[in-house]
Amino acid sequence: MTVTDLALEPVSSSSPAAACCGPADDSAVDHETAVDVARRFKALADPARVQLLSIAAAHEGHEVCVCDLTDPLGLAQPTVSHHLKILVEAGLLEREQRGRWAYYSLVPGALGGLQATLGRIVAPQA
Repeated sequence: MTVTDLALEPVSSSSPAAACCGPADDSAVDHETAVDVARRFKALADPARVQLLSIAAAHEGHEVCVCDLTDPLGLAQPTVSHHLKILVEAGLLEREQRGRWAYYSLVPGALGGLQATLGRIVAPQA
């Protein structure tokens, strides 16, 4: 077996190798924030859920009774309830039981907070 010693040369800051091998940026999003943002966007990754948020936002007081949600979506009540549950778990809607009916409302600032977090992730402040 032949062994060849290779001379190592210092990498100058103007070399192509220096540009691709720099230290990681400390302003990158942390794992916990990434998981939270991904969870919320995953909840929004269904057209029916986007419609549900839109309907709640359009109603007076930004809240809507579950009984008013099946017809506009053309989905069965159990399917609508499933989508609502996902939106509640993602922190985008709140649920309040009033007698027999459940009312859903937008969580104040949830969508704005998601927008601001996404803005910090893709365009961090210098």
